[in-house]
Amino acid sequence: MSCSCDTHTTALMPYSDALSLLLDTALPITEAESISLAQALDRVLAENITSSINVPPADNSGMDGYAFRNEDTKHFASLVIQDTVFAGDHLSTPVKEGHCVRIMTGAHVPEDVDTVVMQERTRVEDGRLFIDGECKTGDNIRKAGEDISKGDVILKKGRKLTPSDLGLISSVGINQVKVIRKLKVAVISTGDELKPAGTALEPGQIYESNGIVISSLLKRMNIDVIEFGIIPDIPEEIERAFIQANQQADVVISSGGVSVGDADYVKPLLQKLGHIDFWKVAIKPGKPFAFGKLSESYFIGLPGNPVSATVTFDVLAKPFLQKLSGMHASPTLSIPATTASTFRKRPGRMDFQRAVLHQTVDGSLQVSPTGNQGSGILTSVSLANGYVVIPAEQGSISEGETVHFTPLSTALRESD
Repeated sequence: MSCSCDTHTTALMPYSDALSLLLDTALPITEAESISLAQALDRVLAENITSSINVPPADNSGMDGYAFRNEDTKHFASLVIQDTVFAGDHLSTPVKEGHCVRIMTGAHVPEDVDTVVMQERTRVEDGRLFIDGECKTGDNIRKAGEDISKGDVILKKGRKLTPSDLGLISSVGINQVKVIRKLKVAVISTGDELKPAGTALEPGQIYESNGIVISSLLKRMNIDVIEFGIIPDIPEEIERAFIQANQQADVVISSGGVSVGDADYVKPLLQKLGHIDFWKVAIKPGKPFAFGKLSESYFIGLPGNPVSATVTFDVLAKPFLQKLSGMHASPTLSIPATTASTFRKRPGRMDFQRAVLHQTVDGSLQVSPTGNQGSGILTSVSLANGYVVIPAEQGSISEGETVHFTPLSTALRESD
């Protein structure tokens, strides 16, 4: 008798439980270092950044135009142009009654004026300014502290610094920041069948791809990678690599060897050198995902199939690494969209189906699978811009139904 559901799911840990255990286990590293802003992109702040100044530090003009006391426009038909103030200048003489100054965008507004009119609303005749229409007091003046006030916390500990963050820090006069040291992650690929790209294949062999994918994802996360390359299915060599990796890294990530085959040596080795917290998760792709601890490092065992390795890294390992690095992760987006075709699935495991979200002519959002969803079809990830996450108990989804789309993490997406 045939069955329409995934089998052997009773011993599998639900995805939410696995993710919670990973995050609960991760103890953020606390070692920090002070570096220059030029080195700080994508680093994680080790302390809050507090401004010691107002930004802007003084009132300044938001327009090229003329600065004056608005009250004077009620008593004078025109104003005498007394002086010109450029950005970086400071007018030391008071602006006389019935007078104004020519002022440039960003220039310091003299203390005894309160309004700026844009030059397009003015005309000048014989050194006198005529204003078209009325102005409101305070027009076109950026007030001191309008963006940032002295004493404000502008960025909080745990933030991963973006280019605009660096500009914000520089705008308050800070050129050094204290950041969490980079994580060190060792990457190991296991399997007699694996050969590096650029070499000849023998019968039964395949080119290794997991190592380059995982190392690249880690580098995009600004993590220091220790690459061990391909280790054959020889228990002594695998053990030697694990011992060295454990001594050098905060986290050891391997791919392959955590399933139930005769040559899957990683699981028993981990039991010898440390302990396993779990090694089966009720997700597809990626059921044989292992997590545990060595004597000096955490261990993550990714499945050997390339799609399974990539997806489990993205949805399980990445959040763990982010917390370990001291970073505050952003909430995962879930975007409702309409299916443009059928998503095939059997009930049993939560499914992260690789998909493409696009906007139709009428502005609605539609999502389509990226073809064959097999765990060895790496093109399904390369073509995707996200996942349709289908609950464990759900079966196939027909065209025209509403689903939830989750964008790929920035580490996996194509760079702009």
